Amino acid sequence: MAFRRIRVLLAVVGLWALVSWYYNWHPPDGSRLFGPVRGPPGRFPPDSAGSGNLRWEKRPPQYPVKTFATLPTHKPTKPIPRIQAARPQESASEKEVRLRRLASVKDSFKHSWNGYKKNAWGHDEIKPISGQYKNPFGGWAATLVDSLDSLWLLGMKEDFELAVKACDDIDFSTTEARDINIFETVIRYLGGFLAAYELSEKEYPSLLSKATEIADLVMTAFDTSNHMPVTRFPWREYVRGQQRTARGHVLIAEIGSLSLELTKMSQLTGDMQYYDAAQRIADELEEGQKITSIPGMWPVIVDASRSPIKFSGDSFTLGGMADSTYEYLGKQYLLLGGALDQPRRMYDSFIDVAKKHLLRRALNPDNTPLLFFGDARIVYTSSGEKQIVTTPRAQHLTCFAGGMVGIAAKIFGRLTDLDVAEQLTEGCVWSYNQTVSGIGPEIFHFIPCDPDVAKDDCKWSDDRWKAALRKYWGQNTKGNQLPDEQLKTIISSSRLPRGMVDVDDRRYILRPEAIESVFMMYRLTGDSKYMDKAWAMFEAIEKRTRTKYASAALDDVTLNKPTQVDSMESFWLAETLKYFYLIFGDWELASLDEWVLNTEAHPLRRADA
Repeated sequence: MAFRRIRVLLAVVGLWALVSWYYNWHPPDGSRLFGPVRGPPGRFPPDSAGSGNLRWEKRPPQYPVKTFATLPTHKPTKPIPRIQAARPQESASEKEVRLRRLASVKDSFKHSWNGYKKNAWGHDEIKPISGQYKNPFGGWAATLVDSLDSLWLLGMKEDFELAVKACDDIDFSTTEARDINIFETVIRYLGGFLAAYELSEKEYPSLLSKATEIADLVMTAFDTSNHMPVTRFPWREYVRGQQRTARGHVLIAEIGSLSLELTKMSQLTGDMQYYDAAQRIADELEEGQKITSIPGMWPVIVDASRSPIKFSGDSFTLGGMADSTYEYLGKQYLLLGGALDQPRRMYDSFIDVAKKHLLRRALNPDNTPLLFFGDARIVYTSSGEKQIVTTPRAQHLTCFAGGMVGIAAKIFGRLTDLDVAEQLTEGCVWSYNQTVSGIGPEIFHFIPCDPDVAKDDCKWSDDRWKAALRKYWGQNTKGNQLPDEQLKTIISSSRLPRGMVDVDDRRYILRPEAIESVFMMYRLTGDSKYMDKAWAMFEAIEKRTRTKYASAALDDVTLNKPTQVDSMESFWLAETLKYFYLIFGDWELASLDEWVLNTEAHPLRRADA
């Protein structure tokens, strides 16, 4: 709109572009991975993994590590406090309802899994509307590997064994992809193999063999002068023996979210090269944490080519491009059984800073206590004074924070943060309840209340909502004034839910973060209200995303009947439906007192379990 400042539009477009960049095998007997699929009969998939005769193989390191860090063996003076509440009591009728809901979730999973198995077997993803496939993650059967532990947890052992057999044919030595995204490869492939291996009580040794294959590929990305990884790894250059350097512009999430999986590799194999790589990054992060523009937090973009890493960026968030770096702090502490205090120190150093500068109460029509983590950036006044500006922008990706804060509250003795965790989770559930589709959007602007409770009771009124709308949409008008009719047009044409001032990204791409925190809070508290919230979310999602072949992303959740998009990321089966299933499943299934779930919801056994 002409009255909206151009710089706001540019900022939104810039954020969208950066987030887009960030997030940018079939025989029924499983005898061969690259068999015929939908398409020309008898032909192999034209975009199967493969790059001519060029194949990756491990070369002698150009920068060998002389001494590896070793897994800590120190035992904490006190055991880690229990995370899960006592098993909730339920009546016969309540159990009947729970099991009926559980069956519906399993049916949804089987529908999407069978669609993938029939139409996209051996490929990364099924296209759920056309029934075709695509390979955005190297063409190494991402959905297959990502779904392994889900198949086990859902009791689908026949399909699990079929998938395990098919994994033998995945060739990680070649891909059509120019660069390998190390972060995605670690969380989806490595995490998937490791979780399936441990959950199945190590009965399928081929899973650890495949994990070792992918881990050794990942380790070659660390062969740089400062031993920081090339996060978008040009594997062909490596094969040709070209020298590589970690890049000057790296997303903090991509370098800061490798610790769980690499640590687990060392725990299972005894080979310390993996843990050493993860610990080097952790040491850099802890050292740099003190000297960023917002000490305690790390900027979205860092310079990994420097030694030490340079943390000079000016944008900070718990959302996309940063999220799992923070998520992995408490989880690394748990994975190591509390034997290393560093993750706790790093969490304590960041969380209060984030609460001060990013956490805001949100005005809402129900006057429910809601919290969101917004974004922050550094700006300088004309006199050169540094200021921290908070933007009340909520991301679906940030919805993991309720679970993160809740778990940390228990294991680190920060019990007052349990209220924060609950209100963060309630905020994300609210974003679902406010849309006509019943599904929360990817990104939206909320109305922040003053952090000082004494100054602001955060009570709803239509006048206050309209004032916030005028301030946001009328920034180019005198006194931020907009005529009532123009304001009504904005609300109507933009389909703005009450309590939101803009919906920056209206999509739903089958994301798990909201249900993730609902699951975590249910296990933390045992409160059945979280099961009811989960069921309402599941019904809305299932109704609008189910297709003939699987489940599809949605283009605009502010519509009652959003248009489906021909995309189903592997995390739909790996994370989203897994969390729904675990909420309605047995209380001890994937217990948080025995398992740590990586950022792709792959359970890894805790050292103290």
